[in-house]
Amino acid sequence: MQLFDFAYCEAFYKQLNILATMSPEKWSFGDENDNSILKSYIFHTFERLYDKHKVVETDNYAIFNTGLFDIYYKPLFAYFTPNSNQDRQRWALAGFITDFQRVTIGITDIPERANYFDNPADLVFDTHLDIKPQYDHIFGEKENFERLPASIQQNPMRQVLFDGAIDQTKRMLEANYKTAVPQFYNGKLQLLVPICLEEPHTPSVALTCEKDETGKNYIASTCLTMDMAYNNARLIAKPESEWLHA
Repeated sequence: MQLFDFAYCEAFYKQLNILATMSPEKWSFGDENDNSILKSYIFHTFERLYDKHKVVETDNYAIFNTGLFDIYYKPLFAYFTPNSNQDRQRWALAGFITDFQRVTIGITDIPERANYFDNPADLVFDTHLDIKPQYDHIFGEKENFERLPASIQQNPMRQVLFDGAIDQTKRMLEANYKTAVPQFYNGKLQLLVPICLEEPHTPSVALTCEKDETGKNYIASTCLTMDMAYNNARLIAKPESEWLHA
C-alpha cells in the first residue's frame, strides 16, 4: 500500500514542510529546498508500517509513527481523519502532530515505529570478512555502470582501479567500523561502504555489501550514487558517517 492510495493528502508538500520544521535536519540535497529526502522517508516508512500492520486504523482516525522526533526528542505522528469524499480514499491527511497533540485529541496508545533489523550486530561491518565484488553486475549492468564516474567508465583498467579502491575501503573499515552505513532495500538489511575511484578521500559511489549464505564473505554487486545512498540509509537513521551526507 502506498501513502497516496491510503489517504487523500491535500497540500501534502505544505504539510511536509511543516514536518521538516518540526524535526529539523537537512531534508534536501545540495542547495535544493524541496524536502525530497523527507518525502522519500515518509513514503517508505508508511509502506513498511502498513506491511507490518503497524498503521493504526479506528472508526474515527488513523495514525502512524513517523519515526522522527521533535527538538525535545518526543515522537511525531502522521494523523488522518475520515475523508469527506466517500468516493475516494477512506482517509485524509489531517497533518503531522506532536506527542502532546496526540494526547490532547484522545489517542492514548503510542503507535510503534518501523523496525528494520532484529540483531544490532547486523549494523556493524565485520572486518574479518572479505568483500567479493561482483563485476559482472558492477560493470555489466547498465544502471550500475552509468553511476560510475565517466573517467572510470572509459578506463580499460577500471577493474584494477576498483580493486585498489576496495583495498582502501577495507583499511577505512578497520580504522573505523562506523564507516559502513546500514540501508534497508528490497526487504533486506545491507551495509553501504565508500568507494574512492578518483580522489583518495572523496567517494565516487557507495557499494552495497550483503553477507553471503555462508556468512563468510560480503557480496558487493550494486553501486549507488551518493544521493541514492543517503536516501536509502536515512530510512533507518540519520547517517552519522563522515563520508555520507546530503
